[in-house]
Amino acid sequence: MSLLVPGESGLADPLALLGARFFDYAALLKPRVMSLVVFTAFTGMLFAPLPVDPLPGLLALCAIAAGAGAAGALNMWYDAGIDALMLRTRLRPIPAGRLASSEALCFGLLLAAASVLALGLAANWLAAGLLAFTIFFYAVIYTMWLKRRTAQNIVIGGAAGALPPVVGFAAASGHIGLASLVLFLLIFFWTPPHFWALALVRAEDYDRAGIPMLPNVKGHAHTRSAILAYALLLAPLGLLPWLLGYASLAYAAVAALLGLALIVFAGRVYLCREKPEANRCAGQLFGFSIVYLFLLFAALAAGRLLAAAPLAIAG
Repeated sequence: MSLLVPGESGLADPLALLGARFFDYAALLKPRVMSLVVFTAFTGMLFAPLPVDPLPGLLALCAIAAGAGAAGALNMWYDAGIDALMLRTRLRPIPAGRLASSEALCFGLLLAAASVLALGLAANWLAAGLLAFTIFFYAVIYTMWLKRRTAQNIVIGGAAGALPPVVGFAAASGHIGLASLVLFLLIFFWTPPHFWALALVRAEDYDRAGIPMLPNVKGHAHTRSAILAYALLLAPLGLLPWLLGYASLAYAAVAALLGLALIVFAGRVYLCREKPEANRCAGQLFGFSIVYLFLLFAALAAGRLLAAAPLAIAG
């Protein structure tokens, strides 16, 4: 990368160049995905049998965040070719030419190793092993294999995005508990309708890149039916934490309302068949699905924090 500013004989502001590269490296981490990973991992920690010490808990969350960022960087490294073909991703750092593929690869590998080591030292090696498996699953099994070979890529690959609560629970407790597996199921069954809604809107993008998303392989009508089916399954699953005694009645009320709203949005996608209304309905479902998962886990986290508050005061 040249330091010469076009039309000038001097050097460009080094701080400006350093800042630009910082933001490009930060983009490799997929910050929005990372924030969701950290939030769900934190919720998993709250479900551990014993309270988490603040400092080790914070260090563990930082390690999990770094692991999520490493997976994102490795994903962007391998997907640079197809990212360049898609309108949604063509301005990412590698296809836009702001970072070399080798830089992203080295950054991702180093960050992955550091995150796993840090989590092992800050928490325990079970959590570190789970984090390593999560990174491997997302970067290798999903990105390098499933994504390009099957229309069920999101269904199977969704396991990677669903594992952070299990990692968080293991970091806090040293084992894998039923509560963390319930949280895993919620994210696992949330993932297909969330991404298929996006795939309906971006079907041409995926077709151009040769990615076998469900609308491109099975058609839009089949995808709408699948989205509705998953919504009908996910809505009652949202009540599972309450049914198993991990959450309060207040959470159950929130989960029921969110589940009903999810079914309404998915039903509109099923009924909307003509563009541009079909794309608008799918886009609305995609946006609401993010709100759905955030509020569901926020209600779970709030309930656990409120339940723990009297114990903390008494202690």
